[in-house]
Amino acid sequence: MKALVLSGGAGTRLRPITHTSAKQLVPVANKAVLFYGLESIADAGITDVGMIVGDTAAEIEEAVGDGSRFGLKVTYIPQERPLGLAHAVLIAREFLGDDDFVMYLGDNFIVGGITGLVDEFRTHRPDAQILLTRVADPRAFGVAELDASGQVTGLEEKPQQPKSDLALVGVYMFTPLIHEAVRAIEPSWRGELEITHAIQHLIDSGADVRSTVIKGYWKDTGNVGDMLEVNRTVLEGMERRIDGDVDDASQTIGRVVVEEGARIVNSRIVGPAVIGAGTFVSNSYVGPFTSVAENCRITDSELEFSIVLRDSSIQGVGRIESSLIGRHVEVTPAPSVPSAHRFVLGDHSKVQITS
Repeated sequence: MKALVLSGGAGTRLRPITHTSAKQLVPVANKAVLFYGLESIADAGITDVGMIVGDTAAEIEEAVGDGSRFGLKVTYIPQERPLGLAHAVLIAREFLGDDDFVMYLGDNFIVGGITGLVDEFRTHRPDAQILLTRVADPRAFGVAELDASGQVTGLEEKPQQPKSDLALVGVYMFTPLIHEAVRAIEPSWRGELEITHAIQHLIDSGADVRSTVIKGYWKDTGNVGDMLEVNRTVLEGMERRIDGDVDDASQTIGRVVVEEGARIVNSRIVGPAVIGAGTFVSNSYVGPFTSVAENCRITDSELEFSIVLRDSSIQGVGRIESSLIGRHVEVTPAPSVPSAHRFVLGDHSKVQITS
């Protein structure tokens, strides 16, 4: 069994971060979202991975390399522009051959991995198996309709009037029969070859399409709010570890990770939180659900429920929360401006000024 990992796409919902960085490489708990997926694939016993890459191909290839650090063998498959998930399957035909495969969206996050799901597919080997989860607003997702027995009867992509609250999670498992389906469909109104249309083609052809409703945690890390939420979830599962230097005037409370080479001076770190290697924190407070990457500098500031990427500095700015701060960012106080009032007042005026 092989894996097809989708790592293209523009990541428009994470701009401006994704103007200069691949969305799949934005870190949660100081590790790229994409790496969690690759580790899950390796844990499931899959070693041969095709990676769909687009405009950020060079950055993805630099980060992942040949895949050996994950126990994988990675083949890069360029996609000129995002033309749909089914198009990714279409252009990966030579790599996939006649093998079964799991398709994994590189910006998705599933707590607990996919080992059990892959084992289930290998055991029963339906023509396709999709993962579903219940969501509050299905209109932003591909949505599945099931019959009374739980069989998949229909799929819709981002419907205005969803027929269920079951959204497709970004992990799919297919036999080679899917290749016939992706060749049979036409582009949608969005100009894309939709994987939901290809799976619907399988259903209409009488193929065995099964679903699993996952009850664990899943997120599509497509926007800042979701990134912060995934960061919170991962940090909650960490164990306390202090490998860096923490001086006697500082406190580390709860599940705090201070990486080797980090220094904490006269500061308070309340977990769950992680401070990356080479980062310096001085006269500051870093609160729960915060990840500070490597080689950052936090001085005379407060930071909570946030992600700070590498090589950034936050100095003397009071409190920051619910924020995603990119690489090589400098956050400093604005210069103080003397307050003054300037008037042209007519006769008999009355003016009240709040100082």
